[in-house]
Amino acid sequence: MFAVLLLLCLSATVRDSSSLNLNFGANNVIDIFAVSDNDIANNTIVTDDDPPPHNQAARMARYITHTSNWGAMATVAVREPIVGFPFANIFSLSDGPVDRSSGTPYMYISPWEVSAHDLRQNNQTSITMSLAQGNYCSKMNYDPEDPRCAHIILTGTFVKLTRESEEGQFAKKSLFSRHPIMPEWPEDHGWFFAKLDIKNILVLDFFGGAITVPLEEYFNAEPK
Repeated sequence: MFAVLLLLCLSATVRDSSSLNLNFGANNVIDIFAVSDNDIANNTIVTDDDPPPHNQAARMARYITHTSNWGAMATVAVREPIVGFPFANIFSLSDGPVDRSSGTPYMYISPWEVSAHDLRQNNQTSITMSLAQGNYCSKMNYDPEDPRCAHIILTGTFVKLTRESEEGQFAKKSLFSRHPIMPEWPEDHGWFFAKLDIKNILVLDFFGGAITVPLEEYFNAEPK
């Protein structure tokens, strides 16, 4: 049984270089899904390619975003007894099918999910993804907190997508192609597609502190 969730708490020192509107109702049920190894066997991008050089921060950020199948999303808690505290939770992600990177993380989420209640009150959020989620850092004998085991922090707003829209359909293709178990999740849980509308990008991929990557440079970069 696959039941391990890895939460990486990685800190960095910075150096230069539509609000959510959901009808949640009163249901506070939190569902926990248990899946088998076979359920996730096809959702990982397996690549023998090393990440881009550390001096190409925009490419590094796009590489990590595209090769990560999940990330830790931070919200501001609205539940007692931790109201106002930071709260991090794991979400499956995709920025596009394996052969098409958009740079925008998409999610498939239920309004019953614990973080969704936070996002209803405050849709500002950050998502962290790391090379430690793949094979590169272990191959290089880098600890997950080693700056050379690069990680990124994408900060922005959580936006619900209209399922029938062009972007909603792209999100569906992006997520279902890399997380093939998703279509089998319970139909009565109100699942919807959403994205992170990125406002700020931090990359820590070498010694000396994190780099802020301009949005235009990020979206123009090639992840490979």
